[in-house]
Amino acid sequence: MQKISGAGEFQHALPSHYADQLVTESLSVGTYSIPVGGVDDQQPHREDEIYVVTTGRATLVTPSRTELIGPGDVLFVPAEEPHRFVDITEDLALLVFFAPPYTGRHANLTHPDDAS
Repeated sequence: MQKISGAGEFQHALPSHYADQLVTESLSVGTYSIPVGGVDDQQPHREDEIYVVTTGRATLVTPSRTELIGPGDVLFVPAEEPHRFVDITEDLALLVFFAPPYTGRHANLTHPDDAS
């Protein structure tokens, strides 16, 4: 068992901020923060993603749908689907669960497609 303190708490940084809280062989957990006026510059991921909105309000845009989001909302984004948070009207903090673990921000992890 492991308790993850501070997960889902907003961190002010422009244009956005991502912090890992847990990385295992099967999943990873982090907090993604975007302040009012910030920019979500992420690219599609190779991992499935679940977002849990802990604070803030914004709009999530995907090719198939646009959804207003707020505290308590849970969002699933499948691997490779382009998505972006826009119109951030309140500082946004999201718990992010990746499966398999997100390798894009982890220097010590590799993905088979990253071999060079």
